[in-house]
Amino acid sequence: MKHEPLSKEQIIEILDEYLEVEFSFVKNELPAEQIVTLPRHQQKYILNLVKRVADTNIELAYQLACNCVYALEATDTDMVEEWAMTATDIYDRKGLFPAMSVIRDLDHFISTAHERAHGSMFDEEVSVLLPFLHGLSGRKLKLQSAEHTYTDTETIYLPPVMAVFSDEKDNFLLYKATVAHHWAQIHFGTFRTDLSRLDDTDLMKFSSLETIRLDACIKRELPGLHRQMQALRDKQMTAEADTLPTDIIDALSAPGADVNTTLDVLKKVSHKDSPVSRCYQGMINIGAVIETMNRRIEREKVLFRVALSELTRELDRVSEAEDKPEAGGKPEFGLKKKNENEPLSASNSQLEYEGDLIAPPENVRQLMRSIIIDFGEVPPEYLVAAGPGEYDLSVFDSGLKPEDVWQGTYHEEGAQLYNEWNYKRQHYHKNWCVLREIEVQPLYDSFVEDTLNKHSGLLKSLRNTFEYLRGEDKLLKRQPHGDDVDIDAVVEAHADVKSGMEMTNRLFTKMHKEERNVAVIFMVDMSGSTKGWINQAERESLILLSEVIEILGDRYAIYGFSGMTRKRCELFRIKAFDDTYDEEVKARISNIQPYDYTRMGVFIRHVIRHFSEVEASTKLLITLSDGKPDDYDTYRGDYGVEDTRQALFEARRDGIHSFCITIDEEARDYLPHMYGAANYTVIDNVATLPLKVSDIYRRLTT
Repeated sequence: MKHEPLSKEQIIEILDEYLEVEFSFVKNELPAEQIVTLPRHQQKYILNLVKRVADTNIELAYQLACNCVYALEATDTDMVEEWAMTATDIYDRKGLFPAMSVIRDLDHFISTAHERAHGSMFDEEVSVLLPFLHGLSGRKLKLQSAEHTYTDTETIYLPPVMAVFSDEKDNFLLYKATVAHHWAQIHFGTFRTDLSRLDDTDLMKFSSLETIRLDACIKRELPGLHRQMQALRDKQMTAEADTLPTDIIDALSAPGADVNTTLDVLKKVSHKDSPVSRCYQGMINIGAVIETMNRRIEREKVLFRVALSELTRELDRVSEAEDKPEAGGKPEFGLKKKNENEPLSASNSQLEYEGDLIAPPENVRQLMRSIIIDFGEVPPEYLVAAGPGEYDLSVFDSGLKPEDVWQGTYHEEGAQLYNEWNYKRQHYHKNWCVLREIEVQPLYDSFVEDTLNKHSGLLKSLRNTFEYLRGEDKLLKRQPHGDDVDIDAVVEAHADVKSGMEMTNRLFTKMHKEERNVAVIFMVDMSGSTKGWINQAERESLILLSEVIEILGDRYAIYGFSGMTRKRCELFRIKAFDDTYDEEVKARISNIQPYDYTRMGVFIRHVIRHFSEVEASTKLLITLSDGKPDDYDTYRGDYGVEDTRQALFEARRDGIHSFCITIDEEARDYLPHMYGAANYTVIDNVATLPLKVSDIYRRLTT
């Protein structure tokens, strides 16, 4: 019978194929003995799940097969799938042993199901939380998952799952509030005093009192964020309330309050007046703070004094013509506020050298920013320029270079993380691709002028066409008032009257000038295969397009894309939506160069974010490419095509229409599957690319 259960021998045969028994040498008799007891539909479900996991790791899939029957008995199919996919996600991030622990400890997985169902996951939210953190002022910080919540002043450590509230949105906001609170500890000087003298009880009380002060600081600087944090406090799972006297709360909340204010208040607070801990408060890890700060303070003092020494030489060269006498001893600097009514900060300060005020260079300003965060000032000993050979800077050289971004863990610093679709697993790799947005350096040569001269006739024709589009009127029918009679509407109205219906008053036509509301991103292939004539044709197309789109007034952006493996995905900014089409943008187009490979999915997901920042009734993504998605690793063939197709689906879901222009003669084999039958075109002659691109743009936006 068609729906009869598979026999043990049939199951072993299928598992032998899925688990590649000739290479893995696993014994499939054990899982087969369990699976054979199930009805056919459950056998099919388990075998399909084993196949999907086997694409990630054979041993992981084998252990899944051995435990699946027990899993189905203990829970439902949705939970079993989540269990299997969680194991594959952990395998991606941490390796086989932690993933196997998930498979073997099903009971723990089930017991924490509520947390995962309603909680917010660090690995899923870090790509949003990190840009939020970097948008806050001060030192650039990192985020990392850990058992306890705290900061060491350079990294904020957050729990892997935030499940304090019953709603996932609230738990995400709690992540955000926790990030903001620990940023505030660093930014507003919680660690500008020695906290190691406090015992554990006093430290906990200090932390809660300090939270009141920091909340007031956040309220003054970030009132919107403070309102969100206040809402979380109102929902906090406790019936307790602060019993602190009003005068203490007022003292901590005063604009001039600092960490010493909190320490003074700590001495006055009785045991019965203990403040309530906030849900985003975390803990203070004194040991981690001291270790990190000592290391940073030593390094930054050296770097700052050496930077002042270099600045001194530069200033002396500039003033040589003034014939000033040389200062005796080591050059000393001063620091002066720009505005005495504001607290000292890198933006509210100027360096003073030999009586003259100077604007600090960016590298000096960055060091000042970090030093002021630690001390609330720049200590006098920092303001003495280093003497010749006083320090060996190689001690502080990390050895990391921009071209090394794909090595080790450094590749994630300052980058954005994106999921990638694994079609065999039917599941995303979480935070899999590491993308950096890089600005193309302008190249001021004759390319733009040569292109305009070369295509002067075509450009004139395109300008005439696009001028017509800009002034195009649209005939609106069935209007209550208008310039002419709508014959079709009159005929239909007459028929309605004859049949006893009421006659409509919408019997006119009128001309209406349609306002364009278009936003377009051109995504240009900068892979190594575009070298030569293809690269030149792409650049010429972009110059002509930019010239004529300026006539229409459409908002448009241009990005190039290339990279090598999932850890080095580079999107090259040529023109953002807010950039004007000026000489610099033209020079960037001129400097578009071929680089490495074509991992398309991650770039599509990134430009979706750019589209979310603009309001437009028509959002269009046009890709110029010379071949199918491809990369140095597994991103080839069906894998790359399916990930790109999934990314295009995500774009379509967000209201973005995607279109591909390619010169790949084999594109008809894969582009219909990725873009749809009508959303691509194949150009046989590269020389016609500038004309075709402009014509396609006209058709897509009218």
